[in-house]
Amino acid sequence: MHSNTIMSQLLTLIPRHQFDNAVSQYSGNRYVKKFTTWNQLTTLLYSQAGNKNTLRDIQTALGTQQPKLYHLGLPAVKRSTLADANAQRDYRIMEKLFYHLLDRCQQIAPPHKFRFKNPVYSFDSTTIDLCLELFPWATFRQTKGAIKLHCQLDLRGHIPSFAVMTDGKCHDIRAAKAFLDILPDSIYVLDRGYNDFNWFRHIDESKALFVTRAKDNLKYVVTGQQEIDLKKGLLFDKTIQLSSFYAKKKYHKPLRLVGFYDSVSQNTYYFLTNNFSLSAWTIAQIYKARWQVELFFKWIKQHLKIKTFLGTSKNAVMTQIWVAMIYFLLLAYIKFQTRFKNSLFHLHRLIQDTLLDRLSLIDLLHLTDKKLPKIRNMEPQLCFIL
Repeated sequence: MHSNTIMSQLLTLIPRHQFDNAVSQYSGNRYVKKFTTWNQLTTLLYSQAGNKNTLRDIQTALGTQQPKLYHLGLPAVKRSTLADANAQRDYRIMEKLFYHLLDRCQQIAPPHKFRFKNPVYSFDSTTIDLCLELFPWATFRQTKGAIKLHCQLDLRGHIPSFAVMTDGKCHDIRAAKAFLDILPDSIYVLDRGYNDFNWFRHIDESKALFVTRAKDNLKYVVTGQQEIDLKKGLLFDKTIQLSSFYAKKKYHKPLRLVGFYDSVSQNTYYFLTNNFSLSAWTIAQIYKARWQVELFFKWIKQHLKIKTFLGTSKNAVMTQIWVAMIYFLLLAYIKFQTRFKNSLFHLHRLIQDTLLDRLSLIDLLHLTDKKLPKIRNMEPQLCFIL
């Protein structure tokens, strides 16, 4: 059967029709004889799931598994062929596939932990350092190169619902203004780097809500105060009006300022929001959930291949990052669909260790560390001709 290996079963989760449409739109297979865009995607997903760092690693690993490549529909993969495909084929093919797969994930994602039903999004960015000599297009500082990955994390399932790559010099708030579409009735959780009262007014006029940390030099007058539960670490819950001339000109409506003391970190936080309906404790918990986007960045940097690249061109780098995001969504989709109870990292390790084994993906999710070697011993051994 075509879907006898774990890798081939992963590929069946890809919306192939939408992928083929994107390939046609951006002429991905023009002048291609053997190594198609689908073969390129398969190879890059293999490198992400199989922890392969270089073109030589990929070629060697696939070369030793030649009898199983038939089930993936892969020809013999050469380093130069893969390098040329990454450099020349438009990365927007992989970007479009990411959003098609995202639609599937969002349909089955579990709800967030809060009682209200409003969507909650956390927006932030992370810097990916690059060597300026190898990546001259990624100018960041005089002797340093970098790009920025700006990401919006949906707290339903903790999956990225929006991503964009910019140069390392792009300020966070500039990227948010330029690329982020504000959805009505949604709650946006933002760090202090996104404090811009013009943008806050835009969020408010879009009938959405925001929760952020107030800057230390915020100037305001108190126009009201609500009762709080001091046992939960809350310090105050005030209704305020901005008093600075320029800030008041940008945002003239009342705002809410919530003070909170975190006994664990022993830090005091001041949260600014245009939400007056939720409790002060809930506002504090919403901002605490913003940390999930930091954990997401940490996870993909540790376990996916977005710090070392298979090519030096901008197109090759963007292609690899989008394939990494696609692989993350595939893991999330499997976890949501099967209600896998263990962590996403545990699922990633299971798939990594059995990527080209002839196992059922559903059976794999229920195998223990003791049962897996027994299943493997039942598989016919490969004979290597030396």
